[in-house]
Amino acid sequence: MKKLFTFLFALIVGVGTICASDTQVDGIYYDFDKTTQTATVTYRGIWRNEYNEYSGAVIIPSSVSYDGITYSVTQIAGGAFNECSSLSSVTIPNSVTNIGEGAFYGCSSLTSVTIPNSVTTIGDAAFYACTKLTSVTIPNSVTTIGERAFYGCSGLTSPVYNAHCFAYMPTSYSGAYSIPDGIPQIAGGAFYTCTKLISVTIPNSVTSIGERAFSGCSKLTSINVDAYNSKYSSADGVLFNKDKTILIAYPGGKQGAYTIPNSVTSIGNYAFIYCFGLSSVTIPNSVTSIGHEAFYGCSSLTSMTIPNSVTSIGEGAFYYCSSLTSVTIPNSVTSIGYEAFYFCSSLTSITIPNSVTSIGEGAFGYCSKLASVTIPNSVTNIGGYAFYNCSSLTSVTIPNSVTSIGEGAFWGCSSLTSVTIPNSVTSIGNSAFSCCSKLTSVTIPNSVTSIGDYTFEYCTSLTSITIPNSLTTIGNYAFKYCSKLASVTISESVTTIGGCAFEGCSSLTSVSIPNSVTSIGEGTFYYCN
Repeated sequence: MKKLFTFLFALIVGVGTICASDTQVDGIYYDFDKTTQTATVTYRGIWRNEYNEYSGAVIIPSSVSYDGITYSVTQIAGGAFNECSSLSSVTIPNSVTNIGEGAFYGCSSLTSVTIPNSVTTIGDAAFYACTKLTSVTIPNSVTTIGERAFYGCSGLTSPVYNAHCFAYMPTSYSGAYSIPDGIPQIAGGAFYTCTKLISVTIPNSVTSIGERAFSGCSKLTSINVDAYNSKYSSADGVLFNKDKTILIAYPGGKQGAYTIPNSVTSIGNYAFIYCFGLSSVTIPNSVTSIGHEAFYGCSSLTSMTIPNSVTSIGEGAFYYCSSLTSVTIPNSVTSIGYEAFYFCSSLTSITIPNSVTSIGEGAFGYCSKLASVTIPNSVTNIGGYAFYNCSSLTSVTIPNSVTSIGEGAFWGCSSLTSVTIPNSVTSIGNSAFSCCSKLTSVTIPNSVTSIGDYTFEYCTSLTSITIPNSLTTIGNYAFKYCSKLASVTISESVTTIGGCAFEGCSSLTSVSIPNSVTSIGEGTFYYCN
């Protein structure tokens, strides 16, 4: 989810790689903009396969000359110094205004950094896991500090903040803490995994609180808000917006059951994240939306009734609720979000109402005890990895309304014995039924035009397959190691058979390739003994 940093790490690496430049001046790589005559410090020349990472003390100049032009150095790109484990210190010049996302991510030897008064923005995870950084001063010029900018800086022993933003509380801090008055922002993840923190008091000056600000504070029992605060309020230690229509954060140290007040219309993103001791929650009919990862990691939550007022369930809303055995989804819900019930490993059955039109990617992935599921006729799309590794799922009926089966939708459903794909389906994604080791038969309708890569890979019980007349392409590794596949009929419509498409089909004794086929990939019948 993944989980919390998979997306962020990918972003950091991606940004760093994208910004990589072949232009190196005095040991530092830059991306030059001739129009504005500005330069951005970038990654370490990865395009030329040079892994000579930045090391030692690095002094970034305020300007650099290249090809007869002098450029002002104004930015440090996302991931520019990503995981430069030998970097000991860095001096940033007064010309720089922006430190990008993950700029110094994982610089585990970085002991000091000078941030000048010119900097206005510090991106998400900018100094994440700089474990030897013992102190940092953020000038008042900085008005925006990204989520978890200093998370994992275990050498920091004092809170990090300036006049504009409270950025980081050391995870070793114990007891109660009052945020200094006058600060208007609390950065996302500012108190992330402060497992010894008991209570927090928010002053009336705070007008912005970033997402996951108090996530993973396993002993936090109270979030208190100054009565004069114009934007936030608290009740029983729970953080709300001022009029209590949005539940923002539930303290991770609270135990037992909780009833959400009737005034609440929205459960915010990450509202109950990592509330390990939460055993049950009552959601009133006033609630219309459940935010992203709202109950992520609530491992003691056993059942959940979602009222008819709810129309949307956010991404990862119940991710890793490993004790959740049953859940009722009302007819008001139209979509089940990305990884909404991912890793709900105790969930045995689920009824998807007729109102649902889309099942998001990974929606029920790793629900290893889910034995049956009924997909209603309203559903048009089964997302990628929707039932990934649902190893107890024995049967599934795909209704005529479904037009696409996403990549890896039933990957690893090792108890699935048969599946009927309706004529409405036009595309079957890569690895859609990969590793369904008990799948003995499958009917591919005439509506399907292509079978993706790895679609039926390792379906070791599959004995026969009929390729419909509509099909033009059999993807790479499509039937790889279907070791019991004895016969296959390829229709005259097929023009392409992908590489290793029938590799390891050791029971295959004969196959007729029609004249329509113009391309057969490498190793198509490899190990067909």
